[in-house]
Amino acid sequence: MKKNYAYRAALSGILCALAIALSFLESLLPSIPFLPPGAKPGFSNIITMFAASSLAVPDLFLIIITKSAFVFVTRGATAAAMSLSGGILSGIAMFLLFRFCKDKLGITGISVISALCHNAGQLLTGALLTGTSKTLYYAPFLAIFAIITGTLSGVIFKAVLPLAEKQKKYFMR
Repeated sequence: MKKNYAYRAALSGILCALAIALSFLESLLPSIPFLPPGAKPGFSNIITMFAASSLAVPDLFLIIITKSAFVFVTRGATAAAMSLSGGILSGIAMFLLFRFCKDKLGITGISVISALCHNAGQLLTGALLTGTSKTLYYAPFLAIFAIITGTLSGVIFKAVLPLAEKQKKYFMR
C-alpha cells in the first residue's frame, strides 16, 4: 500500500507542476474582447481532467488547490478565489461525469460541461466579491467561450490521453 501511495504522490506532484506551468503560460495571453478581464482558455484544466479520470478525489483537489495557490502568489487573492471556486465546481463535475457518464457524453462533452461549471463558479464568486449580480451579465459570453474552449481542451485531452495512460503505468502500480 505504501508503494502505491508513493507512486500516486509522484504522479500528483508531476500533475501539479504541469498545471502550474500551463496556468502561467495562460497568464501571458492578452485579454479577449467582450470577456471579463482574466478570461483564459483553461488549458491547465486538461491536467485536472486527467486527474479526475485517473486519480482519487484527494489527488484531484490537491491539484486544484495547488494551482489556485500559485494563482494567489502570482495574481492575487481575487484571481485565486476565482480559480479555486471554478476549479472545485468543475473538478466535482469532471469526477462525477467520468465515473457515471463517460460513455454517454464522451471526453469532449465532459470537458464542455466542466468548462461551463468552471465559469459558473467564477461568476458566482465574482458576484459575491463585488456584492452585485451585474457580473452575471457576462454569463452568455462566458458560456459561448466555455463551449469553444471546452471543446478545444476536450479534443486536446482525447489526443494526449493515450500517451498519458502509457506514462501513468510508471507511477501507478
